[in-house]
Amino acid sequence: MIHAYQEIYLSKAQAVMGDAFDYALNACDIPGNDFVKLFITSSVSKRMENGEPAYLAGKSGIEIVLEIVAETKGKELQIEPQEHFGRSKEYWIGWAVAYYQWYSGRKYRDIFKVISFDDLQKMYYTLHEADITKFVDIVDSKIKDFFHETNLKRIRKVYGFTQADLAERSGVSLRSIQMYEQRNKNINKASADVMYSLAKVLGCTMEDLIER
Repeated sequence: MIHAYQEIYLSKAQAVMGDAFDYALNACDIPGNDFVKLFITSSVSKRMENGEPAYLAGKSGIEIVLEIVAETKGKELQIEPQEHFGRSKEYWIGWAVAYYQWYSGRKYRDIFKVISFDDLQKMYYTLHEADITKFVDIVDSKIKDFFHETNLKRIRKVYGFTQADLAERSGVSLRSIQMYEQRNKNINKASADVMYSLAKVLGCTMEDLIER
């Protein structure tokens, strides 16, 4: 499994996201679904996805919220931080989603496209005391059901290639392409030469073809 960034940043990134959700919703009274939209629209979500240490470990959750609101709404929040004790429901949501993003390497916008804030609130009551792997398994299943096509098939179709076209242009056998797209062969275990040949023809990176 290829994770989004080095594990040494994970616990801090989870705490930052937890504090951000807690502050945005409980101190700033921003509705959960609205904050999710602001977050995934902002450059902050991309910087965290890319594993930038300044955003994973260099800023507090409050600073993250202030930056998100300033960037997306063009205004500054004038709300004093409030001390909280223990984990709120909102904290757990940010904390758990940050873990899944690190674990899967998926983009936050794709995660929230499948799992809404309302869904996460419902999951809190049964999962907040459970091992985080149970949350991962549930979200993974939902995401794979939603994004049922492999990345290879999705990108191939965007470029308007048939499987035969891709085989001819890349030099990768038609049977292999079919098996990758049907998940009968794991493209993550394909050789670097195969991945490079497919990516070059499709105008994408090798990483774009990896299944999370």
